[in-house]
Amino acid sequence: MAERLSVSERTLRYYEELGLVRPAAHSPGGSRRYSATELARVARIRELQALLGANLDEIGAFLAAEDHLEELRAEWRAGDSDKAALLAEALRTVEALRAQVRARVDRLAGFLGELDERAAKYRSLAEELGAPLAEATPQPGALATPAPARG
Repeated sequence: MAERLSVSERTLRYYEELGLVRPAAHSPGGSRRYSATELARVARIRELQALLGANLDEIGAFLAAEDHLEELRAEWRAGDSDKAALLAEALRTVEALRAQVRARVDRLAGFLGELDERAAKYRSLAEELGAPLAEATPQPGALATPAPARG
C-alpha cells in the first residue's frame, strides 16, 4: 500500500499510531494488510494535506466528521431512525466542516491579498524607474526563488 500511494511504510505506521488508519489484517510474518477502504482513506489523508495544508490532528478531525456522516447515512438507509434528526445531525456536522474550511480559505485570501499588494508595489516602483518587467509565471505549486533584498 505504501508504494501504491507514494508514502513510506513509516508514514503508514504513524497514521496507524494516530488512529487515522487501521490495517485489516496482518500476514503470518507480521506485515500489515490494508483493505481498499483503508487505501482510499490514506489517499484522502494525502488529499487533505495537499488541499488544505492541514496537520494530522486537523485531518483526524475531518476524518472523524466524515466517518460520522457515513454512520448517519447507514442509519438513514437502515430506516430505523428519525430521519429529521439524522438530517439535522448531518447538517450540523457539514456546517462545522464548512466553518473550518472557510476559516482556512479566509486566511489564504488574506495572504493572497498581501501578495497582491506587494506585487502592485513592485510594479509601481518598476514603472517609476522605467524598468520593463517580464511577467513571471511560476509553475503551479512552485515558489519563485526570491531575489536578494536591496536597500
